[in-house]
Amino acid sequence: MAKTIQAIRGMNDCLPTESGKWQQVEATIRQVVASYGYQEIRTPIVESTDLFKRSIGEVTDIVEKEMYTFEDRNGDSLTLRPEGTASAVRAGNEHGLIYNQQQRLWYMGPMFRHERPQKGRYRQFHQFGVETYGLESADIDAEVILLSARLWKLFGIEDAVSLQINSLGSNEARQAYKQTLIDYLSAHKSQLDEDSLRRLESNPLRVLDSKNPQVQEVVANAPSLLDHLDEESEAHFKKLCELLDAAGIRYEVNPKLVRGLDYYNRTVFEWVTDSLGAQGTVCAGGRYDGLVEQLGGKAAPAVGFALGLERLVLLLETLDKIEANDAAAEIYVTAMGDDTLAYASQVAETLRDQKPAWRVMLHCGGGNFKKQLKRADKAGAVVALLIGSDEMAAGQVSVKPLRNNGEQITVAATELPQVLTGMLAG
Repeated sequence: MAKTIQAIRGMNDCLPTESGKWQQVEATIRQVVASYGYQEIRTPIVESTDLFKRSIGEVTDIVEKEMYTFEDRNGDSLTLRPEGTASAVRAGNEHGLIYNQQQRLWYMGPMFRHERPQKGRYRQFHQFGVETYGLESADIDAEVILLSARLWKLFGIEDAVSLQINSLGSNEARQAYKQTLIDYLSAHKSQLDEDSLRRLESNPLRVLDSKNPQVQEVVANAPSLLDHLDEESEAHFKKLCELLDAAGIRYEVNPKLVRGLDYYNRTVFEWVTDSLGAQGTVCAGGRYDGLVEQLGGKAAPAVGFALGLERLVLLLETLDKIEANDAAAEIYVTAMGDDTLAYASQVAETLRDQKPAWRVMLHCGGGNFKKQLKRADKAGAVVALLIGSDEMAAGQVSVKPLRNNGEQITVAATELPQVLTGMLAG
């Protein structure tokens, strides 16, 4: 017997018993982005490796340790996309969507990072994100945060997540702060771990985000980035806070929040939860005004966020806010005898024509009455339609409720949609 092939570690199947949850989450996301006037963009899974090195930053965990990178047959270095923003900017530049325009875009799809797999974090994972271009004022920063807050409200988890915000200032102000931070951290080198020492000269802001308790003690007394903001960034952040206050959005200003990607400036934010154990990030984003130019386009302001769908689904499951509707059908059509197969199929097709939202399954493969009803029950059907020679001859259908004690009735096929509407609504 041939050896069974299994999925690659950290790349999981989504089985029919779970896919219903994902469909519910995705439907809610689509509803929200449509209500804000955002349009979908779909980009390739594979991109040039340089795209991510130039956008994310070479001295980041993603580029240094986590990207799936390979050479194709032409010798070009390609990478499975580890995040969505760089691809959206590349597509916007390439197709002329950004320069001197305003765009509100969203995406949803698989990303890839070679991390240690754990619950809610996998090597192939899925992200939903929004990307806006051409809008410089703080009102768009507030809008993308309000959009994410509306998601939590619709999912019923607004009390399980909290918002943290910060400002990184302009690129010039951040560079000046970096030197101040390097001077401070250099005086505490003996307390820094290997990762922090490595980042000290190349990317010192990432030290602020260290999860090492000993490093966190050092960082707690570090100079605050908020004390080193340029005037414009300070005014921008103040306006953002005013808009969030006016909208009734609760938040915490976290001066240590820096995000893990090099392209951020000014606003950064995270929605975090402690409902999954240790505090974890559910959604994160911010402003990245320099990225469009960095990737070859003409300078344009930009702001957006991304959230991991695996973690969101896990959070909804943990809080009992989502259930899998794994029923394959609401209506199961049986056929007693080969002579009734064509009539039963016509009944099923007519229902699908008249009620496209209904899930109608036609029994295939033969079998006696008991076997067909057993299949109907396994499919999760609410009613079974019983079609024998007598029903076919009279142009009728027998309707048998499967989920309550209702009585079986026989109705004309022409009356079937009206009868089923009442039964399914009940």
